[in-house]
Amino acid sequence: MIWLKFRMKKYLQKLGQESYKASLEKVDTNKKNKVLLKFSYLLKKNINKILRQNKKDIKFAKIKNINKNLISRLELNEFKLNSIIKTIIEIIKLKDPVGVILDKWQRPNGLKIKKISIPIGVIGVIYESRPNVTVDLSCLCFKSGNSVILKGGSEAFFTNKIFVKLFRDSLKANKVNVNYVQFIDKKDRKIVKYLLKDMANYIDVMIPRGGKNLVKTVKNLCNVPVIGHLEGICHTFIDKKINLKMARNIIINAKMRNVSICGATETLLIHKDCPKREINLVLDDLINNNCLIYADNKSRKIFNGNLRKATYKDWSKEYLDSKISVKIVNDVLEAVQHINKFGTMHTDSIITNNTTNADYFVSNVKSSIVMHNTSTQFADGGELGFGGEVGISTNKLPPRGPVGLNQLVSFKYHVAGNGQIRK
Repeated sequence: MIWLKFRMKKYLQKLGQESYKASLEKVDTNKKNKVLLKFSYLLKKNINKILRQNKKDIKFAKIKNINKNLISRLELNEFKLNSIIKTIIEIIKLKDPVGVILDKWQRPNGLKIKKISIPIGVIGVIYESRPNVTVDLSCLCFKSGNSVILKGGSEAFFTNKIFVKLFRDSLKANKVNVNYVQFIDKKDRKIVKYLLKDMANYIDVMIPRGGKNLVKTVKNLCNVPVIGHLEGICHTFIDKKINLKMARNIIINAKMRNVSICGATETLLIHKDCPKREINLVLDDLINNNCLIYADNKSRKIFNGNLRKATYKDWSKEYLDSKISVKIVNDVLEAVQHINKFGTMHTDSIITNNTTNADYFVSNVKSSIVMHNTSTQFADGGELGFGGEVGISTNKLPPRGPVGLNQLVSFKYHVAGNGQIRK
């Protein structure tokens, strides 16, 4: 046992040392984009090989009786792979976030100061299920000048492994240090504990992407800064003055487009003065799309059909399923109070034609992403124009919301003088 622990630590330390060395090798923008373009070409060229590896993972997941939503996230096809390749092309088009002068000024004493963006260094990521995350992470970390150590879930082992191999092939073809992207190919779960507790000398920040238990473990055990969110308890509030057709379309999309993502609406709040007919139509839409509704007593009195009774616990549930909780509130103030009490500072939306209420909602909801007249399912880096994301942060300190290229850099100050000394 002690021997195994020693071997794991040595293995991780080697990865850490190699990642650190790679992060010190500066790569210009032109070469970064060449690597990414070559990677997209290799993905296209090896579609059949990737799908074969993915089938191994699907077979393993089914044997292990993994949740069907997770299998859906895991499974690849040509359409999904083409979408992944498209994301890489979008990242190529984005400006390099490194070496940008973020601000500059001159002091009365003549000192000239510049605030310049720099890479963070070495990023560690622990994630589950979705193999497209491997591609997003590799591309975004590399273009932002960071090296990355990837620990994917065992359920996506073979798919993740071939993605990383192809990225490293692209690095090698462009004569760039292949250790910019490294993959932990050990399945032993204990290695996660060592990664979190024993790598502070090598890893600068850790990003968890996965379920509540994974994120909680990372936040509890990790001894370097963590970027991530624990849960996505997202709300949509229907005000009393709405465009009904728009509201119905938004609600169905926000809940049912993909029930297993963190940006799916989990609680629907409705203004008490919203017409009874409109409330019935919205709730009918959900039921007709096979969504179970857990409602408060006021909603159950208004609705013509039968609704399940909501308990206090339902207001803080992330269902990740075809289920939603519904509550009638007195006004926008109560909606905001409910969201700030039960939400997780992820994504919340208001549907209203009243600009005063919209402004109040946007200004007072504490979430990292606040929306007006649109679906919470847009809570995604790619959808917001970031080219992709390594995750969504609900931390109060930056970065917040989708973490893309411009959020994967830090900064330093350059101070230039001509002999000034401080009195």
